[in-house]
Amino acid sequence: MKTVFSPLHAGHGGQMELVAGAIVPGFEKPSRAEIIRKRVESEKLGPILAPEIHDLTAAKRVHAADYIDFLPTVWPQWEAAGKSGSAIPFAWPTRGLRGDVPPRNIEALLGFYSFDGGASFVKGTWDAIKSSYDVALTAAQLVKAGERAAFALCRPPGHHAGAAFMGGYCFINNAAVAAQWFRDQGATRVAVLDVDYHHGNGTQEIFYDRPDIQVINLHGDPMTEYPFFLGHADERGAGAGEGFNLNYPLPFGTSWAKWNEALEDACQKLAAYAPDVVVVSLGVDTFEKDPISQFKLTSADYPKIGARIARLGLPSLFVMEGGYAVDEIGINAVGVLTGFEGD
Repeated sequence: MKTVFSPLHAGHGGQMELVAGAIVPGFEKPSRAEIIRKRVESEKLGPILAPEIHDLTAAKRVHAADYIDFLPTVWPQWEAAGKSGSAIPFAWPTRGLRGDVPPRNIEALLGFYSFDGGASFVKGTWDAIKSSYDVALTAAQLVKAGERAAFALCRPPGHHAGAAFMGGYCFINNAAVAAQWFRDQGATRVAVLDVDYHHGNGTQEIFYDRPDIQVINLHGDPMTEYPFFLGHADERGAGAGEGFNLNYPLPFGTSWAKWNEALEDACQKLAAYAPDVVVVSLGVDTFEKDPISQFKLTSADYPKIGARIARLGLPSLFVMEGGYAVDEIGINAVGVLTGFEGD
């Protein structure tokens, strides 16, 4: 399996985030991608390719143009305002406030285009965002050209980013961009299978009224787990998209047996949908030692995930999302891929 990777991800490093009442170093750090890359090499998964450079047309197919245009301007605006450190959102246009008028202040704009304090910027953040987007599209092109599967080693991740907002360490929704790109290239139906511990709220929001892109999430129950405000089982899609959004919220402490039951049901429904291609939002924060998650999967479980996806018999694009147990992230992420290859 070919992997696409860019070293420019490292520019998004040293950023702080607002979480649980404190400003702390970001859990989403450069070592995550580097450890996965080294594991790809040591396991001899296949060649590692640099991404091709793309314009932002594909991003604007799933995101609002003004949002995408805003992202490259964040750090220049932050510096022009005389600020330093991490650019972190802290005020949001919630219920009762106006969310239809973009303000002119960079601190306000950060809140206008976000839903939490986890999508912060440092000087190299935009270059990392853009490289992650290029990685996803380049890997999608490999699958379109006939590869059985490809791995987009994206960093930063993307699945929490909605049509017009960032959050949860995510800025451009790489999986959604790839899914839409496959449609634009002629695929009749595309499925997005999100196995990250946290619900892919951005992907759901982007495609919620669409019948041509099925979105399936296995995740921590939003009654007790981030991102809290989407991911319930009764969210089935809207309008023409009703029935094409599937959520499997699971409780704290879920181990392989129960998680695998949900995966099996999800794969059966995916197969019945009969897509031309599958985009897998690959998060491995379901791991028992993950510092910000509450499931109990072990390293031995991840190859089984890959093997089950392989049995779908569909072209598959794996897009890296979350996973914060840095010591084991390479073992677990690449374990899914070798499981897929070995099936």
